[in-house]
Amino acid sequence: MNFLAHIYLSGNNESVTIGNFIADGIRGKKYLKFPKDIQTGILLHRQIDTFTDAHKTVRESTKRLHKNYGHYSGVIVDILYDHFLAKNWSNYSDMPLDTYVDTFYDSLQDNFEMLPSRIQKMMPYMIADNWLLSYATIEGISKVLVGMNKRTENRSKMNLAVNELQEFYNEFEDEFTRFFEELIQFSKKKLIEIENR
Repeated sequence: MNFLAHIYLSGNNESVTIGNFIADGIRGKKYLKFPKDIQTGILLHRQIDTFTDAHKTVRESTKRLHKNYGHYSGVIVDILYDHFLAKNWSNYSDMPLDTYVDTFYDSLQDNFEMLPSRIQKMMPYMIADNWLLSYATIEGISKVLVGMNKRTENRSKMNLAVNELQEFYNEFEDEFTRFFEELIQFSKKKLIEIENR
């Protein structure tokens, strides 16, 4: 899953949310140097990724992209699924998406010193271009895919995946909806297990 899903699946604890958000940049046992709630978020993130990568519904989505994007298919599906979460946000939260996102950005700024340097460098761009809110539109997702393609020095051709998103929109949305219900339940259970470890 991508940024918005990881943040959402963290629950209401600000530190768990920060941990889940920064987890990709924390390797191996380096998570142990963080406070306990941030450790919880990092470990939850890893569980979510493992569950997602192995899930048969997610594999249906990635298979549709594999011919054109190879091993980048999984990254693309993560981004497309964040689109459907943002687009259908009111099905998952009573708080409007723009309010939710602003609250998260405030939290990042309040915890700036704790963020890895990679996230500190990325954060101003994320907030200025309001990445998380932009996921709700195809235009916003298209910009994200263009940015990701640039990061791979145009090798991935991820910028073109907006074509598959539009062509198979209903299929991707149905797969996301089925999968995300399971992921919500899985994440709640894992969060309790990690907190009680």
